[in-house]
Amino acid sequence: MSQFFENLWSGLSELAARIWNGMLSAIKNGWETISANTGFILVCLGVFAGLFLIAFLYERFVMKERRRRFSDTHYIAYTALFSGMAGVLMLLEIPLFFAPGFYKLDLSELPVMISTFYLGPVAGVVTELIKVVLKLILKGTSTAFVGDFANFAVGCSFVLPAAMVYHAKPGKRSALVSLIVGTVVMTVFGSAFNALYLIPKFAELFHMEIPAIVAMGTAVNKHISSVWTLVFYAVVPFNLLKGVIISAVTFLIYKRISPLMHKLDAGRTRRKTHKEPEPEAETNE
Repeated sequence: MSQFFENLWSGLSELAARIWNGMLSAIKNGWETISANTGFILVCLGVFAGLFLIAFLYERFVMKERRRRFSDTHYIAYTALFSGMAGVLMLLEIPLFFAPGFYKLDLSELPVMISTFYLGPVAGVVTELIKVVLKLILKGTSTAFVGDFANFAVGCSFVLPAAMVYHAKPGKRSALVSLIVGTVVMTVFGSAFNALYLIPKFAELFHMEIPAIVAMGTAVNKHISSVWTLVFYAVVPFNLLKGVIISAVTFLIYKRISPLMHKLDAGRTRRKTHKEPEPEAETNE
């Protein structure tokens, strides 16, 4: 019997040692990865901080009294709801025949855009971030985080301009204009950002030569022969297609679901104040 317990103790000690060594190795590798990519991490943090600040200042100084007042619980609940929906949709990626395999279409900006229209620009930026974090938790990354950062930054270049135009004067006409503006800004910014930063950074983190990445584009389109032709023939139509699809669906469904959300808001207000104030109306020009 004593031999059994000795063997058991020896086995458990060996297992604990392996787990401990594995944890130390993971921490060491993680720290080395962070140290080796400090610049990229700082860029990610800087972009998020900059976009959040722009959204905050817009709400604070431009929207002013037009800004809807939500309780913290209400705001967090809706942000979490839209973020969860966006995170799930981000997992459903659609390959495109005209672009290399690392460009895949997803419809995760749809809940983000609705969140931005309903709650405001700050909620849009936060929803965009949480969406990407959820995707990383559920699926991880296959692009050394470059694709995930690109999804966040380019997504914000879509929803943030759209939010600024829409919330200046909420209504059907401004919704349509805002979605067009968002699509144009995303296409221009996303294309330039890919060419000047994302593709070179992708090559650096994967220890690849840029011509090798261009060759992946050439394999699907013989007209792609450089970074800028890759952007022109793959990234531009990719962003345009995504913008048009998200814009069309948002325009069709938001005005149908927003009255329900406003009705729920009014109900919460009545229960809280025992009054019946009118919810903020949105013009239907």
